[in-house]
Amino acid sequence: MSATHVYEQVQRQATNEVQDLEQYLPLVKRIAYHLKGRLPSSVFVEDLIQSGVIGLIEAMQKFNANQGASFETYAGIRIRGAMLDEIRKGDWTPRSVYRKSREVSEAINKVESRLGREARSEEIAEELGVSLDEYYHILQDTNGSQLLSIDVPDHEELAEERMIGHFKTPLAELTETGFKAALAKEIAELPEKEKLVMALYYDEELNLKEIGEVLSVSESRVSQIHSQAIKRIRARLSAWM
Repeated sequence: MSATHVYEQVQRQATNEVQDLEQYLPLVKRIAYHLKGRLPSSVFVEDLIQSGVIGLIEAMQKFNANQGASFETYAGIRIRGAMLDEIRKGDWTPRSVYRKSREVSEAINKVESRLGREARSEEIAEELGVSLDEYYHILQDTNGSQLLSIDVPDHEELAEERMIGHFKTPLAELTETGFKAALAKEIAELPEKEKLVMALYYDEELNLKEIGEVLSVSESRVSQIHSQAIKRIRARLSAWM
C-alpha cells in the first residue's frame, strides 16, 4: 500500500470522526444546559460543554454495539458523567450547603414520621425554626448540592471493563437489592406538583426555565419545588443513603 493511499485513508477516517462529533454536539449542549439550571453561577456552561465533548470522544472510542444500548444512550451517560467529574474536581459546594441540605431532609423525615403524611413547606420551615421565605432560600441554595448524588453514577462506574466484567458494580448491587423499586415508589408518592417537576426534568429532560413555562411559575420556584422533592425522597430513603 502506497504512502499516498495510507494518507488518504487517514484523512477519510479523520473527516468521518469530525462529522460524527459534530452530529452529537447538540446532545452535549442539551445535557450541559440541563445541568446548568441546577448549578451556581460560578460554573460556566462552556466548561460543561468542553468536558462533555471529552465524554463524547470517549464514548465514540469505547462504544460496543454488542452491549445492547444505543450509541446515543451510551454517549449521553458518558457525556453527563464527564461533566459531573469536572464539577466534582472543582469542589464548588461549601460544606455549609451540604449541612443545610441534610438538615432539611432530616426535618422532612421528622415531620412526616410525626404526622403520618407528606410534610408541607410551612411545617418543614417550622421544624427548622426559620420563616417560610428563609426555607425557600435554603431550597434554592442547596438545589445544586444534590446533583452529584442522585443524577447518575460515578463516571468510573461506566468504564467498559466494568460494564462487561464478571463482577457486580455497586450500582448493580443497589438495583438488585431493591433500591430502584424503592426510589420509583417514593417518586410516585410525591405531591402532585413535585412529581410533575421530577417527570418533566428527568423523563422529558426539560430545563428549569422550560418547566417554569409549562407550569406558569418562575424558574426559581421550579428550582425550589425540585429541591424539596429531592430532599423528600432522600428523607424517605434515609436507610439506603
